[in-house]
Amino acid sequence: MPKDASVSPSPRKAFADRRRDVATKREAVLKTAAQLFLEKSYGRTSMNDVADRLNITKPALYHYFDNKEDILIECYRLGVGLIEETLNEIADHCGTGLQKVEAFIYSYATVMTLNFGRCVMRLDEGDLTSGARTEVRNYKRKIDRRLRGFIQEGIDDGSIAPCDTKIAAFAIAGALNWICMWYEPDGALSSEEIAAQFARTLTQGLVAGKRGGRLRIVSKQE
Repeated sequence: MPKDASVSPSPRKAFADRRRDVATKREAVLKTAAQLFLEKSYGRTSMNDVADRLNITKPALYHYFDNKEDILIECYRLGVGLIEETLNEIADHCGTGLQKVEAFIYSYATVMTLNFGRCVMRLDEGDLTSGARTEVRNYKRKIDRRLRGFIQEGIDDGSIAPCDTKIAAFAIAGALNWICMWYEPDGALSSEEIAAQFARTLTQGLVAGKRGGRLRIVSKQE
């Protein structure tokens, strides 16, 4: 898993060294923008802010990205790319459906502690143009389908108790996405410890063969 921007070398160095390639400088822009989106929010961050933080001119910044939304979408692509890369490994090498779900949760939780993951999940989609909003929603649906597929595999192989895969996936994703709202890089738990606890906790309700009765909802009239 790539290191977070907060522990990587200063992005300014990528522009201070003229020999750096374009890809390295684009990455520096993305890391800087992601940090600013977390500090100020996407809506309150300007291209001037990004250029100032990198100590470059605004025209130089436009050499790498057309606009602020272009930067944000690329951050989203990177975050989703990290998740999808891991999902393919999980599908190919993990065992039961339950084990795949557990591995998915661990990987997704880890991404939610990275600046790329945190800044895009805090985004208000209302700040995006319709085209960008559609792209973001397509990414979300793609990941949701993979998670539901793992849950269904677990039901089919008997490792996960029969359940509504849509509701189960929504419950897991909701808990994971909320990490971006409370996670602090300097907090008491490391990203690995948080990911491990989420994986353990969120899979407990899926395990097949657990004892327990159905929940009885009591109305106010009773």
